[in-house]
Amino acid sequence: MKLFHLHLISDATGETINAVARACLVQFEDVEPVEHTWSMVRSERQLQKVMDGIAANPGLVLFTLVDDRLRHMLEERCRALTVPCISVLDPVLGALGAFLRTAMRHIPGRQHVLDSEYFARIEAMNYGMAHDDGQATRDLESADVVLIGVSRTSKTPTCLYLANRGIKAANIPYVPGVPLPAEVENLRAPLVVGLTADPNALVQVRRNRLRMINDTEDTSYTDIENVKAEVGEARKLFTRHGWPILDVTRRSIEETAAAVMQMIAERREKVAP
Repeated sequence: MKLFHLHLISDATGETINAVARACLVQFEDVEPVEHTWSMVRSERQLQKVMDGIAANPGLVLFTLVDDRLRHMLEERCRALTVPCISVLDPVLGALGAFLRTAMRHIPGRQHVLDSEYFARIEAMNYGMAHDDGQATRDLESADVVLIGVSRTSKTPTCLYLANRGIKAANIPYVPGVPLPAEVENLRAPLVVGLTADPNALVQVRRNRLRMINDTEDTSYTDIENVKAEVGEARKLFTRHGWPILDVTRRSIEETAAAVMQMIAERREKVAP
């Protein structure tokens, strides 16, 4: 395993630079970064601490700083230390500026302003938590999407991820032999998506879950034949209602959420005037 120091510098929360770094690092095998995250860097004093840290642990520097003065200071220090220093947003900002024929504002953290989009995300998060695991069903019509699935198909984390994108998502568990709430059967406004997974993969996930809570008793919850029947019944239910089915077996939470968002977008396009 090749170890190296990686400095991630941002004038905001650091979400962007961290996401870019992880998206790139997964393409390389047998490497292990020692990450140094520096967020909210907006003054020379703050930047000096960063540069001292880079000098103490030289390595690759990735940054998202919009203040030209701080950028130049960082680049000059990295040049003196002979360490690579890369602004990950420059290519995109340059292309946008050329295409739009306008100059950027150079305002740090502008993507995190308290605007209507921000408050829509907060509302979506509150909605998702209140409607997790079938807790509330009386106002499901106000949801953007309702996820229905058997146990351990990542309904809750997917809803939370969607909420962070401003999408009001509720989730309802499918339990064999237990009818869905009547409100779910008659939904019209929200998109309803059925989540399923390969029974063998589900059994493994459920066993891991039981081990985490120190429950090693062998029950129908992890019996492969029962799980196959459970998944089959859920699929029949989804098909009967005409709900789209999403297999999450090999999908990450992000991939499942992306697929759901695509379904929502396509549905909205169909009903748009």
